[in-house]
Amino acid sequence: MTEIDGPRIMPEDGAPTALVVFLHGYGADGNDLIDIGQSWAPYLPGVVFVSPHAPQPCGMAPMGRQWFPLTLRDDEERWDGVLDARPSLDAFLDAELARHGLTGDRLVLVGFSQGTMMALHVGLRRPVPPAAIVGYSGYLAGADHLHEATGKPAITLVHGTHDQVLPVRSSESAAKALEAAGIPVRLHLRPGLGHGIDHAGLVLGLEAIGGALDIALPRSP
Repeated sequence: MTEIDGPRIMPEDGAPTALVVFLHGYGADGNDLIDIGQSWAPYLPGVVFVSPHAPQPCGMAPMGRQWFPLTLRDDEERWDGVLDARPSLDAFLDAELARHGLTGDRLVLVGFSQGTMMALHVGLRRPVPPAAIVGYSGYLAGADHLHEATGKPAITLVHGTHDQVLPVRSSESAAKALEAAGIPVRLHLRPGLGHGIDHAGLVLGLEAIGGALDIALPRSP
């Protein structure tokens, strides 16, 4: 198991009350998403934001990282990948919660692309389910394994209709599988958006997190 770490943003005042963990996509690293924490921090007082670097160097992007290899790009490879990467991420989450004196129900996972695969896989199998999972441009690996879920965290999926890396049907299929398993999910499609996150998607994520953590947003984002 490889230990992982990454950049953090601490609350300006007082002890932390919640933890938001960003899980980056294939070929990026933790620096790719931590700026979202900077933009969300004014609306989520008391929240720690952390964005760990995935455990493996990326074969297709030598300067980036990967949670697991993507060569065949099929469900079997993705399922094996999330299984292999889970121990490192679980250990990191446990350590980060302990570092800040927080319980598991004050955790939110936010993923992008491959990071969404990890957020859904790990988040649905935590001993204490996280408060919420927000997944951008993602995919549910091993949809037929949802009986393994240990809880039913609130899930928000956001996907661009013009995504050419992971087609929008990836999130549509994920939402259907989650609903069939009795796991609450909201799917938001962003017209014309490719493989990325737009401002509207960021607002949707922020609102989902605020609601799950019972934090009233102080002003309109």
